[in-house]
Amino acid sequence: MPMSEAFKSRLFPVIRDIAAHYGTPFHIYDEAGIRETGEQLKKAFAGISGFREYFAVKALPNRSILRLMKEMGFGFDCSSIPELILAREVGAKPEEIMFTSNNTSPEEFAFAAQDGGCILNLDDVSLIDKVPEFPELICFRYNPGPRRTGNVIIGHPEEAKYGVTHEQVVDAYRRAQARGAKRFGLHTMVASNELDYTYMVETARMLLEISALVEQELGIRFEFLNIGGGFGIPYKPEQQPLDLAAMSREITDLFAAFNTEHGYAPAMVMESGRYITGPHGALVTTAINHKDTYRKYIGLDACMSSLMRPALYGSYHHIDVIGKENQPKSEIYDVVGSLCENNDKFAVQRELPAIVDGDIVVIHDSGAHGHAMGFQYNGRLRPKELLLHVDGGVELIRRAETLEDYFATYNFAPDTLVPKKA
Repeated sequence: MPMSEAFKSRLFPVIRDIAAHYGTPFHIYDEAGIRETGEQLKKAFAGISGFREYFAVKALPNRSILRLMKEMGFGFDCSSIPELILAREVGAKPEEIMFTSNNTSPEEFAFAAQDGGCILNLDDVSLIDKVPEFPELICFRYNPGPRRTGNVIIGHPEEAKYGVTHEQVVDAYRRAQARGAKRFGLHTMVASNELDYTYMVETARMLLEISALVEQELGIRFEFLNIGGGFGIPYKPEQQPLDLAAMSREITDLFAAFNTEHGYAPAMVMESGRYITGPHGALVTTAINHKDTYRKYIGLDACMSSLMRPALYGSYHHIDVIGKENQPKSEIYDVVGSLCENNDKFAVQRELPAIVDGDIVVIHDSGAHGHAMGFQYNGRLRPKELLLHVDGGVELIRRAETLEDYFATYNFAPDTLVPKKA
């Protein structure tokens, strides 16, 4: 169940005009779909006091998209200085930013503390003594290790580089108290693109249990629990969507039970990215070549620098050929880009209608970890980004990279060092 029929109905009738005006390739995002999903999420968890979504900026770091998130009342999950800058540029206040970095540098800690700071979510106990000015509000990322299973994207928790271990978690908060922390949060992220809602329910249960453990040991009452992101979307037509209603109902019940037993309950927050924007984006390309050798290949005017998930994870992204949606899928193609890498493929042995040069080819579900994961290998540059507004208008929200951008880092003052001999 990739792009919704509503998104298709808004985009496909005008896609040729958009392509003629802007040129392909481009990512295009559906404002109406993004807003609808955001409102569904807020409504689903309205029964938990203090609920807030912190949009995972890494999924789609574009100012125009972040403004939509701000308008919906969302905060921002950031993991780098540029992401902090973007969040602050759209008006995020200190406690509307969760800074969840790993392998954090002194420069990043210093930047995170600027402009009133943010919610600092530490990834390791070794970082406690490295924070220059320890904040009053602190959070730790918990890694349950073999107590939980992971999945193909994020890996098994005990193999992941993220978070403090179960054995370290109490001492982490004890040491934070010693450095002056008085307010506390708890975070985890143990799966990515998970479609089984019960996994997220168990994640909430796990955090509630850890919060009770830490409270028992140290007398800490947590202000919030961050169950992370990882909410999945169905990339394949036969997959069923995440059951948001059942998940939210069961998680809400868990927090209510905790409140009954402990006399209070923390707020619950999350950091969804893919779930909010993933299905509401598409990479629009043009077929430019057809090659018939040991296999049939369709060459597009985009490559994995525009969307690397298929090459990186072997991920499936659904494909439509404009004007041929209802034609028989009579051909089997590898749909490829132009990089000097054999894994530069958007689809492998995919059944599709016959494609000719000039056809517009739409690759679904590029609204998260699409443009954001782009790169410049082979000198291939990242494409433009467009926003399809609710009123049907289309806006350029990021221009395509240019050759001037590519060569800009060669513009620098000469700097030569002659090392002293030992």
